[in-house]
Amino acid sequence: MSRLHVLRVFCGEDGAGGNGLGVFLAGAEVPAGSRQVVAADLGFSETVFVDDAERGELRIFTPAVELPFAGHPTVGSAWLLGVDRLRVPAGELPVRRVDGATFVAARPEWSPAFEWKQLETPAAVEQLDGPLDGHDHLGVWAWIDEAAGSVRARVFPVRYGIAEDEATGSAVALLCEALGRPVVVRQGRGSLIRARPLDDGYVEIGGTCALDEVREYG
Repeated sequence: MSRLHVLRVFCGEDGAGGNGLGVFLAGAEVPAGSRQVVAADLGFSETVFVDDAERGELRIFTPAVELPFAGHPTVGSAWLLGVDRLRVPAGELPVRRVDGATFVAARPEWSPAFEWKQLETPAAVEQLDGPLDGHDHLGVWAWIDEAAGSVRARVFPVRYGIAEDEATGSAVALLCEALGRPVVVRQGRGSLIRARPLDDGYVEIGGTCALDEVREYG
C-alpha cells in the first residue's frame, strides 16, 4: 500500500475549483514500470511520484504519457513539500510563496506545445462543447478585461488522455509568454491561475491549493 495525497491546485477565490492532483510523497514505493498504469487507474489529469522529497525530485504522468514538466503538478507539489526548488526531468524550478499562494518559475518551452486560439468574447469560450476543428491539444481564450489582464480560458489536451483540463499551468505559461504581460486566467469551472513573465526568460505561474484527502492506494 502507498499513501496518496489528493489536492486541488489553482483554486478560486472562494476555495472552490482547482484541478485535481494525486501525489505519492513516497514515490519510490511505486515501481517505475507501474507508474503509468497507476496514473491511468487514478484518472487525474496528472499524478506525481516524488522520488526525493527533500530535493524536490519528482516525475509527472497523465493517464496516457509521462511529461517532463507540467504546471499544476509542480505548483501542487511545491505547496505540499514546502521546498524552495523542484527538480523535474525538464529542469529546476524555483519556488516562491506569497499571501497564501504558491508559485513556480519555468521556461515556457518546457511546456507541451499547446495551441492557443483567441475568441471574441468569454461567452464564446463558455459555449464550446469540445476543441475546435478536431484539434487534440488546444486552448481557447478571450479577454474578460484586457486592461486588467483578466482572461477566460478552457483547455482541451485530448492527445494526453484528458478531454478537458480544469486548470493548465503549462498552457498558461505559453499564453503569458505570447502576451508578454501578467495575466489572471479563469479556467474550467472555477479555477484561477496567476502568471507573469520574468526577466530571465522564465514565466512564473501559481495560485492557491487545498488538500482534500489522504488515502492508501494499492
